Amino acid sequence: MTEDRHRRILIHAGFHKTGTSTVQDFLKANRETLRPHFLYYGKADFRALGALARRYGQRPYPWRLARFRSGLRRFLRSLPDDHDIVLSRETFSGTMPGHRGLFGRVIRSTLPASERLARVLADETARRFPGAEIILFYTTRDREAWLRSVHGHLLRSIRLTDDYPAFARRLADTPGPEAEAKLLAERLAPQRVETAHLEHFANAPGAAAQAILSLMEVPHAVRDQLRTVPRGNIGQPEALRAAFLTLNRQIGNKRRLKAKKLAVLEGREDV
Repeated sequence: MTEDRHRRILIHAGFHKTGTSTVQDFLKANRETLRPHFLYYGKADFRALGALARRYGQRPYPWRLARFRSGLRRFLRSLPDDHDIVLSRETFSGTMPGHRGLFGRVIRSTLPASERLARVLADETARRFPGAEIILFYTTRDREAWLRSVHGHLLRSIRLTDDYPAFARRLADTPGPEAEAKLLAERLAPQRVETAHLEHFANAPGAAAQAILSLMEVPHAVRDQLRTVPRGNIGQPEALRAAFLTLNRQIGNKRRLKAKKLAVLEGREDV
C-alpha cells in the first residue's frame, strides 16, 4: 500500500465457472511474493463462510443472510489493520445456476441473492475498515461457454439428467455472468464494481488474476517473478460428460451414484 492512498480491499465475489479456481490457485501459489503488496485469503481460509453464502443463494431466507453477515463480521475482525487485502470465493455470489432452490425450482440466476450478498460484503468491510477503498470484483465469461461449463460441472456434482440441449432450454432466460455483473454494477452504484472477462485473459498467467494485480497496483517487476500454475478445475471431456449423464439417468441412490462417478474419475471403471 502506498502512502498516498487509502487501504484497498478487493473482494473477488464470483461468478461460478469463470476461471475462479485458476485465479485462486495463482494467488495462493504466489502469496508470499505478493505479501508486501496485499494479503490474500482464499477458500481454504474461510470455508464455513463461503458455505454460508452458497446456502443463502440456494434458499435465500433472511436468517441465512444474517448468519452470513455474522460469520463475515467475525472473519473480518481477524484480519490485520495495516495491509491491503484480497479475498476470493465464488460462492460469495450465491449458488451456481442449475441447482435447485426453494420449492425444488431450478435456480436460473444468481440475482437477487448475489446483490444482497454484495451489499453485506461491502457494508461489513467498510464497517471493519473505515475509509478503505472497497472493490467488488467479478470474473465473467461468454455465456455459451459458461453455460456448457455449468452443465458439465452439474453432471459430475449432482444427479442432473438433462443433456446439454435440454439444459440450455431450461436456462434459456438465464442472463449469464457478464450480463449479471452489469446489472450488479448498476444496482450497487456508487459502490465500485470491476469485472474481468475470462476470454480476455485466456493466455495470461493466472488468467484473470492479472486484472487483480493491476487493480492492486502490483509493479510489473514483481509480476515477472510470480510462479505460473496449471488451469484449475477444468471441465471434463465429452466422453466423461456422457458417462456421467448415463449414470445420472440409471442410478437413483445418491451414495451409489457418487461412488460410481468417483470410480470413473479415478480410472477404476471404464467410461
